Amino acid sequence: MSSDLDQLSAALSSNIVINTRPVERAAPLTHLLQSAGLTVVDMPMLALQPRAITEQEVQVMKRWMAGDYQALVIVSPTAAASGLGVWQKLEQKVQEQTGSDSLALQAQSPDVFVPNKANNEAPSHIIAVGTATAAVLQSDERPINYQVLQPMVANNEGMLAMSEIESLQKGDKLLVWRGLGGRRLLVDTLQARGVHIDSIAWYERVMPVDAQQSYQRWREQTTFTTSKPIVLISSGSAFEHWTSIVTQGRAAPCKSLVTKKFGLNDFTYIVLGERLANMLDDAKLDYWRVEDLAPETILSTIHSNHRTL
Repeated sequence: MSSDLDQLSAALSSNIVINTRPVERAAPLTHLLQSAGLTVVDMPMLALQPRAITEQEVQVMKRWMAGDYQALVIVSPTAAASGLGVWQKLEQKVQEQTGSDSLALQAQSPDVFVPNKANNEAPSHIIAVGTATAAVLQSDERPINYQVLQPMVANNEGMLAMSEIESLQKGDKLLVWRGLGGRRLLVDTLQARGVHIDSIAWYERVMPVDAQQSYQRWREQTTFTTSKPIVLISSGSAFEHWTSIVTQGRAAPCKSLVTKKFGLNDFTYIVLGERLANMLDDAKLDYWRVEDLAPETILSTIHSNHRTL
């Protein structure tokens, strides 16, 4: 048994894992993989750029706080932190406007809304995608003491399987806190069912300004590998950015004759969920599919696939 473990450790130590997660989310995975003996290169393919919400989105927040939606889905820690900040400010503003006689004031002025806070309950079901998102939502900064629900599997398919989402029908309303352009499978599936969906994009995903330079530095320092480097891809945007920098890197001149010109098929990918798996199938690339991005899941996937090689 110890010999098998030694062989596995030796195999892992020869592997390079490129962690393309945003800087804000990369550290837990990098630390775990390094502690397991893997060589990890942090090379973010996404930067999360804050986005100022519009007045229309503020009105959506107010309607959610007033109880107009059956559920709220929060897809990331960044969306959770941004949304909580605005929720808290709106709660404070309402308290300042209404004082102790809020219901009477609302009757006099329809423009003043009163959040649904009976029994200190949230305005709707609150669903967090992933434990990191749930941790932000359960912080001391939350405006009221509410329950946070989580899908068994932290992806679109996992959310669709939740009873709180599965029971939504024509005429029901769902609010999503997300990044710009995210969670299309969830939105498309529920809209086809007749569910009304509003979303607030708290940030957008952009390619880091130094992504190409980071890749070029790594490429020039890597002359050969005993096995394909492993690349973690967590979203369609990350894969688009990765494809762009690898393609440009292959066309760029090399400073050394021994520098390897990597192509997309010179890597093995770890991808999240069905949609990304289909994208890599279409591109005819090698990949291992995972259903969540927990660091333990990623390490276990690398371990299990090394045992079958």
